[in-house]
Amino acid sequence: MLKRIRQVVAVVSIVLVTLLFVDFTGTALGLFGWMAKIQFLPAVLALNVGVVVALVVLTLIFGRLYCSVICPLGIMQDGFGFLGKKSRKNRYSYSAPKNVLRYTVLVIFVATLVAGVSLIPALLAPYSAYGRIAQSFLAPAWGWANNLLARWAEAHDSFAFYRTDLWMRGALTFGVAAATLVILAVLAWRNGRTYCNTICPVGTVLGFLSRFSLLRPVIDTSKCNSCGLCARNCKGACIDSREHRIDYSRCVACFDCIGKCHKGAISYGLRRAKAEASAAPGPQAAADSGRRMFMGVAATFAAAATLRAEEKTVDGGLAAIEDKKVPARKRRIVPAGAQGHRHLAQHCTACQLCVAVCPNGVLRPSTGADSLMQPVASYERGYCRPECTRCSEVCPTGAIRPVTVEEKSSIQTGHAVWVKDNCIVLTDGVACGNCARHCPAGAITMVAYGPEGNEDGPKVPAVNTERCIGCGACENLCPARPFSAIYVEGHENHRII
Repeated sequence: MLKRIRQVVAVVSIVLVTLLFVDFTGTALGLFGWMAKIQFLPAVLALNVGVVVALVVLTLIFGRLYCSVICPLGIMQDGFGFLGKKSRKNRYSYSAPKNVLRYTVLVIFVATLVAGVSLIPALLAPYSAYGRIAQSFLAPAWGWANNLLARWAEAHDSFAFYRTDLWMRGALTFGVAAATLVILAVLAWRNGRTYCNTICPVGTVLGFLSRFSLLRPVIDTSKCNSCGLCARNCKGACIDSREHRIDYSRCVACFDCIGKCHKGAISYGLRRAKAEASAAPGPQAAADSGRRMFMGVAATFAAAATLRAEEKTVDGGLAAIEDKKVPARKRRIVPAGAQGHRHLAQHCTACQLCVAVCPNGVLRPSTGADSLMQPVASYERGYCRPECTRCSEVCPTGAIRPVTVEEKSSIQTGHAVWVKDNCIVLTDGVACGNCARHCPAGAITMVAYGPEGNEDGPKVPAVNTERCIGCGACENLCPARPFSAIYVEGHENHRII
């Protein structure tokens, strides 16, 4: 019964999280956005004390239940493990804990997080890894299925569905997601929760706490005949059936062992003194050393967290429109609410949720070495509309702070720069003014080009950098190809105008 309940909750959980990444209508965001905020690492980075305390209490009572019913990456691995067991039953076996590797990875993870080096945390954070997989593989499949329905609806004079634009937001991010998916699938297929119990920093932290959990699987030695069936079905490889011992730091509370034991020798209940004695996987000295290392890392982590608190392709059906190219910006543009490059780098785990929910095709993963896979704005497909605040609403780590429409309209993420050599007013001798007409901040005016006092010259844009908010409307709507005659240069630190 416990296993069935866990499976149902886990399926619901991963479906809701996945919907956040694939639903382009924003409906899932309004209903289930909280699912992203209850993930452990995002809650820590966002200093969401209530969620962190709740997850710690959950672990101290039930063990690592989080890893089996809340963490989408863990649930996904259970799916691959289930397929593996279908091909060959009783495939697992007990293995000694690799504590040196676990705590070393945790130390490196925390150190890079504190230093603001985003690459390692982005690659290892479980929620972010699943987010990239969902956004890279499931979102396009969802969009493709929607477009098929939209085409069918159009053929039957129905507007129940509408087509959405499908495009790869980042080849590098796709490659990382593909590699992560393949590696985790193979590991889970063959060995169950290897990643969770050797590499995952969240698994290591919760594993330490779960050693003190109130409820846990307990082996009744008077009933156990050491058949090893429980160990051969333990995805955490944490049951030593010969010694009647369970390593609770690696047990993910999946309850598979309870259902497999034909003698009823394993039960889930209150911990007992006898169970305490058998819980330790190694000598007491090693346990004490691991405890001291964990406490040191946890203290550093806590201190650091506190301190850092569809586009047209033809013109009139005749001439092909050349695709816009990304200008060579000196500084990247990050979303309003990110406060600046440093704040984003220190808090973002590159989960791609903001990229997935951006309705205007503005955000995509960065390829820069110092901001790999973190969100960056570019305006070839659309511009950042002042009334849209979706990215700030969904960010679970606080890397993009929540902002209101009023606040966003006054946040300067960059400023527009006019490129004389690209402007069709001068190159083609035609009147334009597109940038000035569509500037929502009124920061662009058309002035006569030429010597001062010449009012008869062609009208070109002049940018008031004090009023410009860097939304990119001018860059996106500029008719010049392939490079816009006006583009946005990002600001390292945002300011209020």
